[in-house]
Amino acid sequence: MDRLFLVASLSSVALIFMVMYSLRREHIRVEYSVSWLAAASLMLFLSRWPTGLELIGAPLGVRSPHAVLLSILVGVLLLVLYRVSLLLSHLRDNNVALAQKVAILEYRIGELAANADRR
Repeated sequence: MDRLFLVASLSSVALIFMVMYSLRREHIRVEYSVSWLAAASLMLFLSRWPTGLELIGAPLGVRSPHAVLLSILVGVLLLVLYRVSLLLSHLRDNNVALAQKVAILEYRIGELAANADRR
């Protein structure tokens, strides 16, 4: 087995164990871990199937299965990072909306306290 495929296999297994450990310790939420587990599983599958990499690379004009593996892994990593960026953007928008609602409620409480003092 080629060294690159061996390193990719070991890295993917290590990533799967790290994600599962983080899930067990509740350091990562399930919905975030799904994309990392899918990426690691794809990495493990492709690193154990060099013939398939040659089949994928042939129509693209890429002869080296190493280049196909690395290209696919970079693409998958970019997709996972894009998904995380979308989630972070959504959470930031929710935090802004929540802060605005809290500010409105504080203002209303202040008005109610001022009206209560006048009576």
